[in-house]
Amino acid sequence: MRIWSLHPAHLDRAALVACWRETLLAQAVLAGRTKGYTRHPQLERFRAQAEPLASVGAYLSSVADEADARGYRFDRGRIITPRSPVEVIPVTDGQLMLEWQHLGAKLTQRSPADAVRWRATTPTAHPLFTVVPGPVELWERAV
Repeated sequence: MRIWSLHPAHLDRAALVACWRETLLAQAVLAGRTKGYTRHPQLERFRAQAEPLASVGAYLSSVADEADARGYRFDRGRIITPRSPVEVIPVTDGQLMLEWQHLGAKLTQRSPADAVRWRATTPTAHPLFTVVPGPVELWERAV
């Protein structure tokens, strides 16, 4: 499961679709609708919020916004708590850079045109997150 800290605009089609699908799974876990993935480390930052379902709903809403901008049709009806006001979640610049490099490696392999676009930009965070100084997050298992 990869719930990107990066802004959805940075993701290629495959990563955007996978992010939507995997975050819907995270939402199901947080809602108690599935027994799988309950201990997945990517969920820690959502569980730490006062309203975990609202936070994941805000995350999904921004992913759906990016899908709309690209002409894709993601079913917003699947978001349990869409567009609720939530606190932004801190993410470290170390985490953002790790994900940026991870995305770049994936794009180089599967989407050369997107890799060119990736090299010409700098990373920005998903609207739910605010970047703070620090190392890779403790919940990250990709290192």
